[in-house]
Amino acid sequence: MHKGSPTIWGVLNPLAYIATRWTPSPRTVRRAALAALIASVVIVVTGGAVRLTGSGLGCDTWPKCTDDSLITTQEQGFHGIIEFGNRMLTYVVSAAVGWCILAARSAKPWRRSLSRLGWTQFFIVLGNAVLGGITVKTGLNPYSVAGHFLLATALIAVTTVTWQRTGEGDGDPRPRVPGPVRKLSWALIGVTLVLIAAGTVVTGSGPHAGDSSEVERMGFDWETTAHLHAVAAWAVCALAVAMWLVLRVVDAPDDTRARARDLLIVLLAQGAIGYVQFFTQLPEVLVAAHMLGSCLVWIAVLRLTLSLRERPAVLPDVPERQDQALTAA
Repeated sequence: MHKGSPTIWGVLNPLAYIATRWTPSPRTVRRAALAALIASVVIVVTGGAVRLTGSGLGCDTWPKCTDDSLITTQEQGFHGIIEFGNRMLTYVVSAAVGWCILAARSAKPWRRSLSRLGWTQFFIVLGNAVLGGITVKTGLNPYSVAGHFLLATALIAVTTVTWQRTGEGDGDPRPRVPGPVRKLSWALIGVTLVLIAAGTVVTGSGPHAGDSSEVERMGFDWETTAHLHAVAAWAVCALAVAMWLVLRVVDAPDDTRARARDLLIVLLAQGAIGYVQFFTQLPEVLVAAHMLGSCLVWIAVLRLTLSLRERPAVLPDVPERQDQALTAA
């Protein structure tokens, strides 16, 4: 069969074409995964800055900034710059995710599991961009804003898992701690998700609506939702302390116990920020720090859970080695 020219093949399958000409080192693949994780956290924090400065409708339409302009105009002022800048950061996130996909595809041997995780990141970014447009079109509907944040949380989860997987093999996972400890970690993840979801309700009911104009809010009492959010936070803290103690009892590996310690430190800082911002009438700087803390807590919980198992490298040449050993014998 006659093969097409390299140029045509490169256009039809650019990732495979680049993979034949570039082999990134394992360190490069890991850095690419870390870049995607950092970008996913940065977009959450900058999105919070948009809301806290009242710039959510700084660009009053989507995908354009105005009906007649793709970019912000002088008339839109500071709010337009903030909102448009956050939109541009979506392209930075997309570039980081694209680098992760490209590095995973070009690595030798090709690890399809990493490629799948990279493409999952891409589709979450795409979905969140569309949801961001819906949020603008609906005048910052609080439920749409909450969904926007939850999708960003999902992106952080996938980028964290991808980063972890770059340092592992593709073998079947092997537990490093007893089964009940792993079940406790799943409970920790579940309650943390409840905590994050409750946080979106607090945000949707609170004073920082995202724009200086009248914006619809969720029909919940803000102080009540804040107290429920605090209850969920205390539940996460209790589970985190239990994990730290249990890991010491079962003599878990040092790196796993370090992850539990890191989680406790992040939770302590996040709790302190949360209570201070509540009793000081939600100053914008502390709210932004609390959003960053939410990302760091989620990452710490996931890293702790992922450290409870290990994945060895797959050795496809094991039969060949066995044959060589038999021949030598």
